[in-house]
Formats: sequence, structure tokens, C-alpha cells
Amino acid sequence: MSSAAQTVLVVDDEPMVREVLTRYLEHDGFTVVEAADGDEAVAKLDDAQPDLVLLDLMLPKRHGLEVLRHARTIGDVPVILLTALGDEKDRVAGLELGADDYVVKPFSPREVAARVRSVLRRSTPPAGPTMITFGDVVVDTGRRQVERAGESVELTRLEFDLLAYLASRPGQVVSRDQLLESVWESSAEWQDPATVTVHVRRLRQKLEVDPSAPLHLVTVYGVGYRFEA
Repeated sequence: MSSAAQTVLVVDDEPMVREVLTRYLEHDGFTVVEAADGDEAVAKLDDAQPDLVLLDLMLPKRHGLEVLRHARTIGDVPVILLTALGDEKDRVAGLELGADDYVVKPFSPREVAARVRSVLRRSTPPAGPTMITFGDVVVDTGRRQVERAGESVELTRLEFDLLAYLASRPGQVVSRDQLLESVWESSAEWQDPATVTVHVRRLRQKLEVDPSAPLHLVTVYGVGYRFEA
């Protein structure tokens, strides 16, 4: 199994949560490293170099958002947030910082394990280069690189996947639920469709000349989005 050698860092201050997630993930063939607080999480990020991080936001010593910021300074490791039902503001902040996904507590460990497999699948580059050009933007889906006016644009893994999905369907209206199913490999039952809105807004800020009046990532009100080349 290709994921057998992959390492997941589980960060949560509740021993029972870490124990249950570790059991499910190890059953799926992952190596699991645990951290009980923010400081330990930062140390494990540096030492273990995990392939993915399951990150609780409400942590002792250092908030989960600080851990996420640190993760983004050292690389593009996928991060799935573990959040409480009322933590919407922190959840949105985490998505803005580049988190790949989130799960709301209480959650099913089976669901979390499925999310881990899904995010890791998305992180594998597709075979063969494919170039998509619009305006002054060039998207190389094979190398997972984006340039605007000849300058490299840094996108998170999920931002790139979302852009590539929309840009490969010019003129087609795509609903938020479709994007959740195809890009997040999730559903509206598991995800808040607002997470799509957050990621589209981030893409506009990075790629549109005027993000408030986008020419390429167009909102179709009441439905979803349409890409215009």
C-alpha cells in the first residue's frame, strides 16, 4: 500500500482523541506521531517531517493557528484542522492560512481517516504536464506551478487543485457542492460550503487584476462559480 510509509502527526491535548485516531490511522497503514500541545507540535513538525498533520486548534502553550503558521513557513505539508462546533472564526482563519480541510468535533474516526487518505491523494501530482493560460496567468498542472506576468505565484495545495479544476472547465457553471465532492472529495454533509468561498477569494486575491471585479473566477449567484479564460 503506497501510504504505508507515510507519517501523520496527530496534535490534540485530549489523550483519548489521540489514542483513537492513532488506532484508526495505524490500521490504515500510516505511521503516527503524537503531540499534546502547541510547543510539542512545532518540535514534531521540525523533527518528524510528517506527510500530513491533524491539528486541533485549542491547544495548551501555543494555539493551533500559531502551529499552522509555523507549518506554512517550513513547507506545504497538508493540514486538516480538528475544530469544535463553535470555532467558526478560527476555522475560517485556518483556511485563510492555508489549511487543506477541517473536521468538526465530535467526529467519526473513520471519517477522519477517510479525509486523511483523500487529502494525501490530492497531494500527488498528476502525470504529464498540462498548460492552462488565461490573461497573464500560466498554470502548469504537471509541475503544479503558477505564474502571473512571468512571476511565480505561491498557492497552497488545495488552492491549486481548485484552480486547476475550474480552469479545465471554461464556461461551465460549477456548484459549491460539486466542488466539495470533486476537489475536496467530501460533501456538503461533512463540509461547510463556505470553505469553497474562502478558497475562491484567496485565488482572486492572488490572480485577478481586480479581486472585487473578477474576470476569470466569476461568481454565479445562487449556484456557484464559472471560469472564464
